[in-house]
Amino acid sequence: MGKHLSTLAHLAIAASAMALATPALLAQEAPATPTDTMANEQVKAYDWVRPQADYVRRTVMIPMRDGKKLYTVIVYRKGVTDAPILLSRTPYNADKSTSRNRSQKIEEILPVMDAPFVNDGYIRVYQDVRGLDGSEGDYVMNRPLRGPLNPTRVDHATDAYDTIDWLVKNVKESNGRVGITGSSYLGFTSLMALIDSHPALKAAVPQSPMVDGWMGDDWFHNGAFRTFGFDYDLGQTVKKGGGAVPKGTGDEYEAYLAAGSAADYARAYGLMDLPVVRKVLEHPSYDAWWQGQAVDKLLETRKLTVPIMLVVGQWDQEDSYGAPAVYQALEKQDTNNDMVSLAIGPWRHSQVNYEARELGPLKWEGDTGLQFRTRYMKPFLDCHLKTQAPTCDTPPVLTYATGDSRWDVSQQWPAGNYTPLYLGAGFGLSWTKPSAGSDSYVSDPAKPVPMLPRPIHMQGEEWRTWLVHDQRFVDGRPDVLSYTTQLLDKPVHIMGAPKVDLRAATSGRDSDYVVKLIDVYPQENSADPTMAGYQLGIGIEIFRGRYVNGFATPAALEPGKTYAFKWSLPHVNHVFLPGHKIMVQVQSSLFPLYDRNPQSWVPSIMEAKPADYVKATETIHWGGDAASAVWLPIAQ
Repeated sequence: MGKHLSTLAHLAIAASAMALATPALLAQEAPATPTDTMANEQVKAYDWVRPQADYVRRTVMIPMRDGKKLYTVIVYRKGVTDAPILLSRTPYNADKSTSRNRSQKIEEILPVMDAPFVNDGYIRVYQDVRGLDGSEGDYVMNRPLRGPLNPTRVDHATDAYDTIDWLVKNVKESNGRVGITGSSYLGFTSLMALIDSHPALKAAVPQSPMVDGWMGDDWFHNGAFRTFGFDYDLGQTVKKGGGAVPKGTGDEYEAYLAAGSAADYARAYGLMDLPVVRKVLEHPSYDAWWQGQAVDKLLETRKLTVPIMLVVGQWDQEDSYGAPAVYQALEKQDTNNDMVSLAIGPWRHSQVNYEARELGPLKWEGDTGLQFRTRYMKPFLDCHLKTQAPTCDTPPVLTYATGDSRWDVSQQWPAGNYTPLYLGAGFGLSWTKPSAGSDSYVSDPAKPVPMLPRPIHMQGEEWRTWLVHDQRFVDGRPDVLSYTTQLLDKPVHIMGAPKVDLRAATSGRDSDYVVKLIDVYPQENSADPTMAGYQLGIGIEIFRGRYVNGFATPAALEPGKTYAFKWSLPHVNHVFLPGHKIMVQVQSSLFPLYDRNPQSWVPSIMEAKPADYVKATETIHWGGDAASAVWLPIAQ
């Protein structure tokens, strides 16, 4: 009984204590404002850059001279001062370019190529070009320089100038020195910034720049239209519903063949609603519209004031023409050989900015992209942009010798002496001119030579590596002629752009000619069995016959008449090793990358009708007074 009373007493005391404590506990645990369980749970924004981030990421709208504002992202490591600025002007979304991962580490949010720069105190700036993503204004594909083709006050040159002016005045962490870089379209905007450039712009590294869309970059090559541009146009210029042309996931060879001409294809998929498509189709020849946009021609007429390092991949499947063309245009001003440099790496389009240990089946000595960025590109920018700048020691020409896997430095480009390799009897190649002869094949537009084994998909890895695909898949076709040397007993090292001199006649009124320079590997190759007998394209390029007398003056070919068709293959540094062979293939189509030549005469191939496409006999002459040859720039 006593124990029971004692227990009750303790319980009473505990209950009293709890009663006294309950108001305080409730005040501590209950939320100040009850959550409305049916309220809208969306919030306006979340700042994913947290206070613990090791960087500052600012977004600003920079005003241009016409009042429009361009969306700009500025990123730098916390604590930097007296820092150089590295700018890129992009049509591919500045916001996404600076949020690769939503990390609190600076090297994680930026593209891989930026890490060496921001880790060494650079300020990285990405800007949406006029009219795209966060930027105001109207978007015009490759907006021409103000003048005859652009009656407005603004272009990429003025936008770059106004951007740089704002940055050096408003980014207090900078040292007032700006460099500009980027690949492809960003290479184009980098070059445009050099026209009437801002005094604070001290260096430029345009990579695979779009320079001349007709001569050899995205839209045409020597007059032949590149059909993959339709997908790019749709993705680039449509706000809603863009992307790839909705032709399904089947064989693109069949899709383009079934559609007919380029214009018929465009009409079938509603692409004529796109102004850029209409413009391109309306200008099939190298007229004033194309010539007035050629950036190498624009730069050639202006004094060079900004040091420039031009970069391109040896197997660039999109913009192989631009960088060497600008180099050739500007080099004549570089009297001390220290203002203009050219770099050619063993890369596909834009691969310089990624890991580059291999390309398709080809493997290099280490990550050649990283090697270039850290050994050559960054030192070039450092010496022109840093306040306490190191001495400049930029190679005038830097190229990677494929076949021998090494970097070469040259004082000029091309660095070889041009020597003819002649087509001859028995489908042979020789260093001496043979007696006269010829070979023929029938080119049928209904069965064009494919660019790759079918089914063909011009996207992804297949597109990125098509230039290094084994060419045995067409060797032996009746409409492909293959000429080959004997086994090489010593290396043949070429440094430059091989030149084609093809003497040919057609039974039609027009024709395309494709020439491939190929490295044929030994049939036995135990060191790398995947390369046994491999036919590696070193240079592949097309020429549209109607332009034999001038790119601005198309004319019908006279049936049976022998013409000298002359053009260049892409720029290369390659070593054909002993035990290999050199091959030259000749054909008249490369489909569906290039539209088909109807081989009859039509004013515009873009508008060719089904009845216009006819078979033609193509005759390739060799030896004597009509000696077909590929001139190789052989290094001594």
